[in-house]
Amino acid sequence: MMITFSLRILVTVVWFALSVASMTCPVKAAFSFVPTTQASLAPMLERVLPTVVSIVVQGQNGSPPDTNASDSLPQQFSALSGDAGQQRGFVAAGAGVIIDAANGYILTNNHVIQNGDTIEVILNDGRTFQAQLVGNDAETDLAVIKIAADHLTALPFGDSSKLRVGDYVVAIGNPFGLGQTATMGIVSALGRSGLGSGYENYVQTDASINPGNSGGPLVGLDGKLVGISSAIIGPNGGNVGIGFAIPAAMAKQITEQLVAYGEVRRVQLGVVVQDLTPNLAKAFRIDIQSGAVVNQILSGSVAEGAGVAVGDIITAINGASVENAARLKNIMSAMSPDTSAKLSMIRHGSPLTITARLSMEGNARQTQIAGVGHLDSVILSDFETISGMGNKKADGALVLAVGEDSGAADAGLAADDVILSVNQQVVHSPEEVLELVHQSPSGSLLLGIYRDGGMYFLAIQ
Repeated sequence: MMITFSLRILVTVVWFALSVASMTCPVKAAFSFVPTTQASLAPMLERVLPTVVSIVVQGQNGSPPDTNASDSLPQQFSALSGDAGQQRGFVAAGAGVIIDAANGYILTNNHVIQNGDTIEVILNDGRTFQAQLVGNDAETDLAVIKIAADHLTALPFGDSSKLRVGDYVVAIGNPFGLGQTATMGIVSALGRSGLGSGYENYVQTDASINPGNSGGPLVGLDGKLVGISSAIIGPNGGNVGIGFAIPAAMAKQITEQLVAYGEVRRVQLGVVVQDLTPNLAKAFRIDIQSGAVVNQILSGSVAEGAGVAVGDIITAINGASVENAARLKNIMSAMSPDTSAKLSMIRHGSPLTITARLSMEGNARQTQIAGVGHLDSVILSDFETISGMGNKKADGALVLAVGEDSGAADAGLAADDVILSVNQQVVHSPEEVLELVHQSPSGSLLLGIYRDGGMYFLAIQ
């Protein structure tokens, strides 16, 4: 009895002490989901939502936007436009963001508007407009469209280079054609590549994004654009918390060219490179652990003229770090003709800097087109006709170079081969090769090639 009474007194005293402490010293929350003084994201979203548009594309010819690109990456990798039609006639939904209010320019994904006969834009205030295509680039999956409208609001570009894993972001789009929707998450990873598309430097996020989010903005808590939602990994194209956005820095550079020229005018350095691995660094007797190793230089290229040599290790371009071969490709993709590229390199263990002047005329004597996906280590060129095939003549894509230790090299593809078909579909140019590679499942790629007077098939895994 005495023990019970003492326990009651102890509990009462502790309760009273905690009550007084809570009144005099407010207890801080164990965690704050949003590290900001505001209690809600609503004020930021009220500024951002008027800049986001829904896009409805209709077409009769060709295929609809690629909503389920393949069943694997390695399992599922899907573009995000919401498809509601068939090949002979389709209606697809996506999103976009106003980047220039005065001129009505809207940034979105190329796969949202591809093959569309009409592009309808629905503003946040309910107004609808027919849009015109300004320019598009399949390699980065970006496009700019234009509407004639007043009272628009543009979203400012943020600095995606300052993003860190763990930063909070908000994805806004038109999932499943439901209308404008905002979801929140964090930056899960940076610099993602190897997804089988063209120029890759994705921001990965777990913000919930679904089919129909393509082209919509990914914004930071300051309400500035840090990415364009582009793809997801998930069963049947659904969200499992793994989404990818094109970083704003890349989008801004590409947008400037699309607005100016209607296309991206790329220059080629003219090198075939591979990642610097720890084993290669040890063999080169250097201390650095990242870079792009030059293993081939194309004749007549910018690199050859500037004095780049086989075995050079490129570590930076114009001060931007080159961590690997994919990073070099991305940096070069955003550079314009008539500019200079300051190459920071290691040669025979010593640092070296070379400046190369970039121009369309300064490319190799043959037009060079960098491969993507299964052909990401391959450089292609136009090839007009091939004689010696009986009474037939054919055109295709000439292979200028194949990177060592690549899947294409392992399959037997070599320089001077001519690609005549991709997955049993005849091709007539490097551009057609890349288009079919983009559409190819992530399993194997079947190439029909011409070599030494004969036709052969190669399967690249």
